[in-house]
Amino acid sequence: MAHALLVASPGLGHLIPILELGNRLSSVLNIRVTVLAVTTGSSSLTETEAIRAVAARGTCEVTELPPVDTDHSVEPNATVFTKIVEKMRAAKPVVQDAIKSMTQKPTVMIVDFLGTGMMSIADDAGMAKYVYVASNSWFLALMMYLPVLDKVVEGEYIDIKEPMKIPGCRSIGPDDLIETMLDRSNRHYRECVRCGEEIPMSDGILVNTWEELEGKTLPALREDGELSRVMKVPVYAIGPIVRSNELTKRPNSIFEWLDKQQERSVLYVCLGSGGTLSLKQTTELACGLELSGQSFLWVLRRPTSYLGESSTDDDLVSAGLPEGFLDRTRGMGLVVTEWAPQVEILSHGSIGGFLSHCGWSSVLESLTKGVPIVAWPLYAEQWMNATLLTEEIGVAVRTSELPSKGVIGREEVASLVRKIMAGEGEEGRKIRAKAEEVRVSSERVWTQGGSSYYSLLEWAKQCRLLS
Repeated sequence: MAHALLVASPGLGHLIPILELGNRLSSVLNIRVTVLAVTTGSSSLTETEAIRAVAARGTCEVTELPPVDTDHSVEPNATVFTKIVEKMRAAKPVVQDAIKSMTQKPTVMIVDFLGTGMMSIADDAGMAKYVYVASNSWFLALMMYLPVLDKVVEGEYIDIKEPMKIPGCRSIGPDDLIETMLDRSNRHYRECVRCGEEIPMSDGILVNTWEELEGKTLPALREDGELSRVMKVPVYAIGPIVRSNELTKRPNSIFEWLDKQQERSVLYVCLGSGGTLSLKQTTELACGLELSGQSFLWVLRRPTSYLGESSTDDDLVSAGLPEGFLDRTRGMGLVVTEWAPQVEILSHGSIGGFLSHCGWSSVLESLTKGVPIVAWPLYAEQWMNATLLTEEIGVAVRTSELPSKGVIGREEVASLVRKIMAGEGEEGRKIRAKAEEVRVSSERVWTQGGSSYYSLLEWAKQCRLLS
């Protein structure tokens, strides 16, 4: 049996996509898959839980590698991006030892874009090497073209008023820049450029999107032109790859409440595990939800400006809400302060919209369920994702300015929510219809003969996992 090795970078946002990719490779190609997980070490409990959940399926062999010490090579105030890249670099000997101990040597190695420094291990072991980009092809195009921009652009990107052109793709406006491009003097920018330089050294790229979703950008990565000459290697669109509904235990309070709501009547509000807001923005968002008159399920994080130690205690978290908000919205809304199973929530028939930070995993979880989005991007590449969803795919509405740059008022929140939930105006109706169209498309691409199914088989043949 053919054997594929996947190496996951630290952090749930990188670990889960690699685990789900491993599950897809095993189930579709019927090959042996081993996942080596480089963990953070300091907060590995949730990582361990994710690993156990995938391992329980029996489709992949998952090994949690011992954490590596990078305190001597990374400044204490370094960005998360820099810390992850450095941990991957430091983990090379551990990964090499793990490969040497395997009775059946893998024929192919897959890393995510933060682990491109691992590819020399594949060269030494005689393995084919591929990069998995668990985001969209527009983000991939920017990553690949960033080394070119680094040479030709003077000064800070954020100071450039005109959109920067990427050959064959949508241009990058000042509000679309990924977080690592905001300060070129920071080490994380140099690491980002290095990733862009190393990706073409692979044998190919797997990207978590599909042909019908990004039919304008994917051709630019492949057809003869300036961008494809930068790429140098084939690109395989194999998405959507998302988490499946496999929870053995559900929070009864959430689903008992959802079961009582009308079909497509509830707005799901969740800004990701790191999506905390200021106290003022929390207040405006709460008042906007109330003003909208729409039902909502809100997974609430503690406001960033709330005084006191970080806590998941309900009283401490809800202290950031306007006085009387919970009483006034009782029955209309449900505020949840503990972990909530997002995929199962989005799968529930009562969910009709998603106010999201636009992390790509959350985006795909929403699109594959036909749920339109209120885009609320906060950091990383989420600003790009929000633009893609609103201006190219047409499944979302977004705020008038970036939430990271100012407070979004309650009236605007209410208007956006009603547009998505009630389908107010022609725009709202088109968005809801487009979301359903994308859902159907996301299912079709994984049927036999579908574009992603075919792309995965072509990749497997290219790296000799299939005869």
